[in-house]
Amino acid sequence: MQPHFITLEGGEGAGKSTQASLLAASFAKAGIEAVVTREPGGSAGGEAIRSLLVSGDVDRWNARSEALLFMAARYDHVETLIRPALARGAWVISDRFYDSTYVYQGIGKNVSTQWLDDLYTLLYGNFQPSLTLYFDIEPSAGIARATARGNAHEARFEAMDLAFHTRIREGFLSRALEHANRFVVMDAAQDKRIVHDSVRAAIKQKLGITLPSGSEG
Repeated sequence: MQPHFITLEGGEGAGKSTQASLLAASFAKAGIEAVVTREPGGSAGGEAIRSLLVSGDVDRWNARSEALLFMAARYDHVETLIRPALARGAWVISDRFYDSTYVYQGIGKNVSTQWLDDLYTLLYGNFQPSLTLYFDIEPSAGIARATARGNAHEARFEAMDLAFHTRIREGFLSRALEHANRFVVMDAAQDKRIVHDSVRAAIKQKLGITLPSGSEG
């Protein structure tokens, strides 16, 4: 079976990490190797850069510098984890990928999206996810969820204002329309088990594989 690269995208508190864990459990039940990873991070170099990006003051970085740090972390991630995993036949599930950079730094912080796309092509060529699941939630509800989980040391983006998070949601929805061939929009406000069922349905429809539920209840 050909392995695929699946990415999970969304604003703060959309439940991506929860859905990545449930999806990993589904693959395990099916006897299929799946590597679960995240951005920024996922590799030694990526995790080192992560600490620079997700903590500290909201104005810690110039927007273009921030985008370059994300790209550097991603390059290490792709070359040391994602490509090798796919090459050995494992599926890869990543909590965020380039669509987040395009939306957060491009749409949210006004970095030239053409510049971002050109840089992406220079670094990764035509490498793209097979499927991108976007978990959509109203920004204030997502921020409330994220705040409740209490991960204060990685709350730099959560602390940005509601107008920023509204732009992020609009940016993701626009990008989902633009890349409808690989995007599927999920209603992230629903119960996590219902969302997980929608995730498995999208994978069956887009990639032709039926997975058992990864949820125990």
